[in-house]
Order: sequence, then structure tokens, then C-alpha cells
Amino acid sequence: MNAAPAAVLSATLSLCPVCLARLPAQRVLRGDTVFLERVCPDHGAFSAPVWRGDPAMTAWRRPKRPSMPPEPRESAEEGCPFACGLCREHGQHTCTAVVEITQRCDLRCPVCFASAGADADDPPLDELARRLIDLRRTAGQCNLQLSGGEPTLREDLPAVIAAAREAGFSFVQLNTNGLRLGREPDYAGRLAGAGLASVFLQFDGSDAACAALRGRPLLADKLGAIRAADKAGLGVVLVPTVVRGVNDRELGDILRLALSQAPAVRGVHFQPAASFGRYPWKGGASTPSQRANLTLPEVLRGLVAQSGGLLREEDVHPPCCEHELCSFSGSFLRLPGGGLEALRENSDGCCGEIPKAEDGAAQSRAFTARQWAAPRPARPLPAQPDDFDRFLARAATENRFSISCMAFQDVWSLDLERVRGCCIHVQAADGGLIPFCLYNLTAADGRTLYRGKR
Repeated sequence: MNAAPAAVLSATLSLCPVCLARLPAQRVLRGDTVFLERVCPDHGAFSAPVWRGDPAMTAWRRPKRPSMPPEPRESAEEGCPFACGLCREHGQHTCTAVVEITQRCDLRCPVCFASAGADADDPPLDELARRLIDLRRTAGQCNLQLSGGEPTLREDLPAVIAAAREAGFSFVQLNTNGLRLGREPDYAGRLAGAGLASVFLQFDGSDAACAALRGRPLLADKLGAIRAADKAGLGVVLVPTVVRGVNDRELGDILRLALSQAPAVRGVHFQPAASFGRYPWKGGASTPSQRANLTLPEVLRGLVAQSGGLLREEDVHPPCCEHELCSFSGSFLRLPGGGLEALRENSDGCCGEIPKAEDGAAQSRAFTARQWAAPRPARPLPAQPDDFDRFLARAATENRFSISCMAFQDVWSLDLERVRGCCIHVQAADGGLIPFCLYNLTAADGRTLYRGKR
């Protein structure tokens, strides 16, 4: 471990990357980097960087009062994180529920959290419809993301979307690589007609970045998907997987491209790559080898530095919904000259001071559904309004733009305090809801904790 003077910031719980045993852990500041450190009696000491540089982790903390899920499952003797479902130890409601409707994929990406591409049978439509009804009952009114694999490989995807709307989900989003949307005329329109609201589009930047992360150049396909979604009236969120040395110097270019495609593109949601699923870098048994992983403040500083003055660090804030160490976000107006103006709500977070976690979840759900769907036409203005009134009316819909980042946890960085504050939950085949990072977690040897076992 690093020999620099250290300061213990706080205590938490984590897992052994080798045997997945639950262990006491500490967040330790060494220089400008916070490490998550723990010792397994069988496999030794582990230290992984989880926060590098400014803004300081201590200044980013935003405590919330935990709020139990509406229908918690009873905790088993093993406790968190081995009895997930969600149990009574969990401290946040579901903001976004993820349902994987296929494991098939038409890409074989070197980086894939789901290790997609298996030649497995898709869950039948009637089974999915039952699961969606059960999900709506147990999770309450949450946003729904249909994922995979690549969901567009299902010929009955419009029927799956319709079943989700019939189950009571008012905001349905598709997590997709976009290939079929851009290549098949009117396909996006069929999905919109079934009730789809938003496209969560895999978008890693240049052709060189796509080749490294997806196996081939795909930028033209991604731009085609944006055009098709726009024609169909679907909102688009660009979702770059960010890897050090691959596309971490393209953050500003991705932001500018996204703005050039607005208002069809409603925002950019950066995701630093994590070491789970399928990935080309491998940590050893006793060290994560510093991996390729970028921490949340590194993405923020890189984005600000590359934005050409479009963005300042103070324009974004900790989340009101998930644990504060998991993400940042900001809401903006696109100005006529091509600039961005941070909205006043950013000064207090997207929801202001949140005394209870479930209040943050409710407001975050509403913000996501409003912002990431296609802009609604502004209400007609009174006769002969001045230019400022016109701008405000237009800004209320099509000129809003969001910038956000979600830093997922892998087995090296897993922090159970963060897990208990998670609001993005994957529905397992047995109906249980499992925090996204736990569902995708893999040990150093590739063993899964939940994926494929529930």
C-alpha cells in the first residue's frame, strides 16, 4: 500500500475481491486520493482508489435519512449484500428499475457490464408482462428501463413496451446500441407508437473509441439512431462509457456533439467503466492494478477542462436520490449563442435539501421523466410577446439540457454504504430487486454474486 501519510475519513463495509466475504473497511485519504481499504484474513489486504482530487470527498457528502422500500423482503441471516431483494437494510426506494429482456446482442463489445452475447432463450412475452405487473406493485411508480443484451433483437419489443405501459409505467426507456434504430426505416416510430419515451443510447465518442470499446467504428450508426429517434419523437440521452486512455480526452467533444444534436438529444450521462462483466483489464489477486477506472471527480474535472468554458465545476451537484458518492448532475438552458446557463436549482441540488431519501427519489423520477423524454411543444404565447417571453417559453421545453455522471462500483471499490443508498435496481428473474452494482458484481476470478443465479 501507499506509504504516504494517511488520514482515515470514515468507516464502512466492503467485500473481499477474491472470496466475496463481507469485511470492515475504511475510506483512507492518502495525498489527494481516497482509497477503500480492507483486510481479508484469508486473502490479505486490498486498497482501491475511489476518489481522486477535488472536489474533496468530505465536501461532497450529503446525508439523507434512509427510507425503506415500500415492500421490503425479509433479511436472511447472511445479511447485506447476500440477501438482496430489496431487504429492510436498504435505505432508498426504486427510482429506475432495469428489466433485462434478452441476453442476445449484435455486438461483442470488449467492455460490457452484462457480458452480453449469450445464445440464451429470451423470457416469453407473457412472463415479462407478469413480471412488469409485479414490479409496478412492489417498486411503486418508478421509471422503467428495458435493457439486455440488445433489446431490439426481440421482434416483439413493441409488445413488451406496450405491456410496460399497460402495467402502469408512465416513463419507459430503451437501453440500446442504436444499430437497428438507425438502419431500419420507421422502426423507431413503431417503438414510439407502442409507448416508448426515451432512448438511452450507447455513445462512446469517436470511431477510434468505438473500435476500442465496441469492436468496430460506429459513430455513423449512432448519429443515424439519433436522427431516427428525433423523427419518431423520442428523447435521446447519450451514454458514453469512459475509459482512461481511450476516450477520457473526448469528454468535451462528446458534450459539444450532444449539444449540436439538441433538442433531440436531451442530455449526456457519462459512465466511467467498472471492472465487472466483460472487460479487457484484469486486477490481480491482491491489487486492482490501478485499473483503467476513472473516479467521479476526475470525470468532472476533465469535462470542465475540455468544455471550452461551457461548464464550471460549481454548475453540477451531488445527487438527491442515490448515494452522494455515486454521481453528479446538472441541469442547463441552451443559449441562442451556443452556450449553457446553469439553472438556479443546481445550487441546492436537483431537489434542494432532502430530509428523507424517498423524497429525493420521487423528485429524481419526475426530473428524469421530464428531461429525458422528447420536449413537448411550448404552450401558445399571448399575442405579440416580446423576445424574452418567447425564449422562456421555448426554454421550458426544448432548450433544457442535462449533464450527469454515474460511477458504478466493482468488487474492488464496493462500498456497502453506497449500495444501501442505491436507487437503480435490476429486477431478477425471480422478481427480486437488486442494486445495479450488486447484480453485476463479479469476483476477481469472474464469479458472479447475483447475475445468472436469481
